[in-house]
Amino acid sequence: MDWLSQNSAAISALTGLCTLLVWLFYAQLLYLNFRRQRQPKIIINRGFGRTLQARCVISNMSPEPIFIEHIVAILHTDQGTISQDLIDFEESTAKDDGADRLIETTRQGPMLSGSYNHIGTFHDIIGRVLRFHGLPSEDFQATDGRTLQAIELRVIAIYGSEDSPIGAARTFDLTMTSSGETLVPTRLTTKRYASHLRRRVVRRWIRALDG
Repeated sequence: MDWLSQNSAAISALTGLCTLLVWLFYAQLLYLNFRRQRQPKIIINRGFGRTLQARCVISNMSPEPIFIEHIVAILHTDQGTISQDLIDFEESTAKDDGADRLIETTRQGPMLSGSYNHIGTFHDIIGRVLRFHGLPSEDFQATDGRTLQAIELRVIAIYGSEDSPIGAARTFDLTMTSSGETLVPTRLTTKRYASHLRRRVVRRWIRALDG
């Protein structure tokens, strides 16, 4: 008791410091949990099978709506990569001044939280990119002899009230099996580009499209 009395000031200071550290620890946990719940999350997946007839499905699992600005398809071949922005439909019968027909001309626009949409089959996406570059194909062989190896999909969007664009990307390897063409994702989840450093990558994507 004498020792406690003599060192009461130091014990009180140590107890206060330990209490502060505990509160800081819990505050950090609450902040990280809040930040995780508020982060944008876009999922790119295949639907209705694993072949080239599977649909490319884009889902917005963010807590707030997003505005889709670009959807880019990149074909990886044994002779390099070719790409195209799929945000506008290849053909449209809508009038130029028909605002009510805008949904028939472009995929650009808002996507609500928890909603999803598909942008066509992987077969149609690959065919569109090849036609854009003048490379009609049969299976995985283009007319110039190159072989398709993988298809990468990128989504560029604006999240909620933020000004800086976010992104998402996922790559599917193209393989031949006994049952035909198969899409195999290279990773289990969609890669998100929502952090400060990764948003700089998204801005480079946009500059490349504008260039």
